[in-house]
Amino acid sequence: MENYTEKFKQYLKVERNAANLTITSYEKDIEQFLRFIDAQEISCQNVNYQILRRFLAILKELGYARSTIARKIAAVRAFLRYLKREGELDNSSWEVLSTPKKAKKLPKFLYPDEVIDLLEAPAAGTVSGSRDKAILEIIYGSGIRVSEAAGLNLADVDLESGYIKVMGKGSKERIVPIGKYARQAAAVYLKIGRSALEANCKAGARDNAFFLNRDGQRLTDRSIRRMIAKYARELDAGLKVSPHMLRHSFASHMLNAGADLRVVQELLGHVSISTTQIYTHITKEDLKKTYLRAHPRA
Repeated sequence: MENYTEKFKQYLKVERNAANLTITSYEKDIEQFLRFIDAQEISCQNVNYQILRRFLAILKELGYARSTIARKIAAVRAFLRYLKREGELDNSSWEVLSTPKKAKKLPKFLYPDEVIDLLEAPAAGTVSGSRDKAILEIIYGSGIRVSEAAGLNLADVDLESGYIKVMGKGSKERIVPIGKYARQAAAVYLKIGRSALEANCKAGARDNAFFLNRDGQRLTDRSIRRMIAKYARELDAGLKVSPHMLRHSFASHMLNAGADLRVVQELLGHVSISTTQIYTHITKEDLKKTYLRAHPRA
């Protein structure tokens, strides 16, 4: 079956154009399922609705979140469908098992004044400070994901036109505008930060990444997460901020200011508008809180 898991990974990559993170997650989920049926002394050819239902029950007993269980079941079903397509399975009773519905959670976001405090936190005029401010301004100013920010190359950032080229999930490319504050911060970084960081790289190891680490190599998304968390702690010891919170803040602030939902969907790179619609709940919650706080007869 190991041969088929490798083929399935290729199928996800080539035919489904799945993101690397999705492929890695699916691989782990399928390996877990294969260990489960192996312990039950069941082959893939004999998997049916009852067995998949039993696997679902085990996942619940292990305390996995509903979103994680939903992903694991989706991964297993996709793998079984692939085996059926390849002529390895005849039974398909497992298809009727419904995937657990994900709990709808309102994404956390920052208020505009909190975002401004965070954007002003990096030390102006320093190498790392200019880089960090450019990262914060670009993520908040464009709503891109942290992986997309880390993946930016020099050629992807056009400060004159005010657009950046982003490689999103599933290797889908999109063009996103950035505002004057992000452009100014990026220009300062290019002038005093990037060149200094690039000078630290070893001979022959020059990287065309836009954001560099202290060794002159591409800054990782993990480093960006740590950087943002550090500035948040400096502002407030109890404040926990992730790059995704800046993305959430971008979306909610755009909608609060009257931006069209379809436009925000395009900017965020969401395939489905239902993913973007969750931000309308944030704006409604914000409106309700303001109303209850301000109206004398609320």
